[in-house]
Amino acid sequence: MHQNIVHLALVVNDYDEAIEFYTKKLNFELLEDTYQPEQDKRWVVVAPRGANGTTILLAKASKPVQKEFIGNQAGGRVFLFLNTDDFWRDYHQMVSNGIEFVREPKQAKYGMVAVFKDLYGNLWDLLQLNQDHHIAKRFEK
Repeated sequence: MHQNIVHLALVVNDYDEAIEFYTKKLNFELLEDTYQPEQDKRWVVVAPRGANGTTILLAKASKPVQKEFIGNQAGGRVFLFLNTDDFWRDYHQMVSNGIEFVREPKQAKYGMVAVFKDLYGNLWDLLQLNQDHHIAKRFEK
């Protein structure tokens, strides 16, 4: 059997401000931005440049209950994990782009890690897994 998680939905306040954040601040690629007239919404997909795995669907909140979860999709826990091949390169680039880190970089048993906020306050790990980490091996080219 071969299955993949293709998209992960991230509830956002506004498509354009979310696209701006992910493409300009995090340097992600905009993979799709298609208007869906039958639902009067857009299908907006972003992903880290060069990634070939799971993508993020930027889903604009359309109901009051959805708006309540913008920026708090995981109840204040780290929600998303961005692995990199060069932690310090990306950390310094993100800091220069105005990304707010709420936990400073540290060396952990599994690799380098720091926690940052996205434009709505969702928490992310920026990490560089050790090469011998079993998850890192899944991403080897």
